[in-house]
Formats: sequence, C-alpha cells, structure tokens
Amino acid sequence: MVDITVRGAGIFGLSIAWTCARRGAAVQVVDPFGPGAGSSGGLVGALAPHVPENWNAKKAFQFESLIMAAPFWKQVEATGGVSAGYGRLGRIQPIADQKALDLARQREDTARTLWQGQAEWTVTKCSEVGAWCPPSASGYVIHDTLSARMHPRRACSALVAALSVMGVQIVAEAPDRGRVVHATGLAGLQELSQALGKTVGNGVKGQAALLRFDAGPVPQLFADAIHMVPHADGTLAIGSTSEREYDDPTGTDDALDAVIERAMRAVPVLHGAEVIERWAGVRPRSRSRAPMMGAHPLHQGQFIANGGFKIGFGMAPKLSEVMADLMLENRDTIPDDFRPEASL
Repeated sequence: MVDITVRGAGIFGLSIAWTCARRGAAVQVVDPFGPGAGSSGGLVGALAPHVPENWNAKKAFQFESLIMAAPFWKQVEATGGVSAGYGRLGRIQPIADQKALDLARQREDTARTLWQGQAEWTVTKCSEVGAWCPPSASGYVIHDTLSARMHPRRACSALVAALSVMGVQIVAEAPDRGRVVHATGLAGLQELSQALGKTVGNGVKGQAALLRFDAGPVPQLFADAIHMVPHADGTLAIGSTSEREYDDPTGTDDALDAVIERAMRAVPVLHGAEVIERWAGVRPRSRSRAPMMGAHPLHQGQFIANGGFKIGFGMAPKLSEVMADLMLENRDTIPDDFRPEASL
C-alpha cells in the first residue's frame, strides 16, 4: 500500500487521512498550525443541503455525502472515543409569503424524486411543529429531514483521536512521503492565485457566536438567512456573516452583533441567552464555488482538495472517499465541475 502525506489538518485533510488510513495506507498529516486551526475550527456546524431543484453534479455529490455522514461519524467515534456531536435532526425554515409558499411546495415535489426517498422536504403548518417553530408570516415552514448538525471543533477532535488510534499523528513539519495531497485552505488558494497570476479562489470571512441555550434534540433553524444550530452539549450556534472585504480575519465586530440581534428577532425564545463565545475565520472559496479536487495545478504528481467554503463538513465524507480512490487506487470519479481547471 502506498504512503500518503496530507498537508493541512482542516476538515478535508483530516477526513482524507482517516479514510486512507482505514484502507491500510501509512499516513502522515502535516500542518504547522495544528488541527482545526483555520475555518474548520468554527462554531456553527450546519450540514444543510442545497434546494432540491436544478439538479447538478455539486448537489448530487453533496446529497450523497450527507447520506454517508451518519455511518462516517459513527465509525470515527467508535474508533477514537470522541463524539463529533453529529445528529441528523433536520432543519426548519419559515416561509415568508404566498410566492415563497408556492415555490416551497414545488420543491416538495422535486425532493421526492431527487432525494430518492432517503430524506424529505415538506411544507408544514407552524402549529404542527410545536414550540420550537420560529415565527412565520405565512403560518407555514419548510421542514427537511436531510439537514444535520455537528460541532466543527469536536468533529476535528474526533478525527484526531481516531487517527491517533490508527497510528497517525499530526505534525508541524515533515518531508513529503509517498503520494501528497494539499488540503491547505485559504493559503493554498492564495498560492495558486499568485503563481498563476489570476484569482483562482479567495477567502470569505465569517463571524459566528455560541449561546448558552439548551434547546434539546430539535431541528436546526434557518431564518432571516441565519443558521441557528442546537448542539449536543447544550449550546446553540448562530452564524454567520459573509464578508469579502475585511481587515482583521479573526476579529469579531458589530457585524456579528447584527447577526445575533437578527437571530433573536427571528427566534424570540433566544432573548436573554448568554453569548459565551464569539468567533471569526476565513473560509476558502474557489472561483467555481465548488470544492477543488484532483491533480494539483502547481505540484506535479501531487493532488489538491480545497475550497470547502460553507459546505466543507457536509462534503467531507464523500470527498474523502473519492480522494482515497484517486490516490490509492488510481480510480478517478471526480465530477468535472470539481476539477481544478474549473476554477483556473
């Protein structure tokens, strides 16, 4: 079995290392900043699908990955003894008006076909949801059963623990050994852009908050374009901003205050909940907006897995399998839209 060097210990790098190690590869993970040091060390953890319409390779890949997530994280926890806080509890979204209600009902029909009976997207009266239902001007909400939650930091810790049991350590520096994959997030996209003289990807800053609010095992909410994710540890995450221009990549400011205020306005039961942590980080976004997977454009004979942006944790189970297929078995099943040339 070939050796594997994974450069980058965010969610893509750790997941690829885990899948390769499970298949018998000798793996090393190299990251000078440690696991989950970048955008993978956030708070929100909303594993939510794209809307079930205008189906394409990206949506299909994400759907398959979300279906794979439960056994993926169960095996990680069983191996390392650390929980990622994963739970497929669904998501609720208020419907604003009749136009949005009609569109939601159309998507209800397409979900039956596109989600293959493995999950549902339904239009439901607020009165049928119960006390956790956010206010809805139409009196209706969308309830999907595909969305899941996890705590990003705990997910990274769970992978680190499972990898340790498999004999894989995360080190700050080490020479390349065997086949190499670069999962280096924003730094990797910047390297490409500088070398090629054009924008291959960029960073989008996100700010999020963690509240002391134990909602119990209930669906996450998406209201006023804000994710509200109840975690298994009795906290609730709120986020996030999407900032293209920023001076301080890890600093929080009044933009986060505005998100918190909007969340509490959308879900009044959150009023008075203590904000116990504020977080900011920069998420890597490829020019194509899809994950970038395949042969590395700069490092001959090496590979890239980058550009998770807002859906990295949801994409990770399938992405890690596809990258392991490529590196260990020379089997290439990467969608064309995900290849680096789509962003070049």
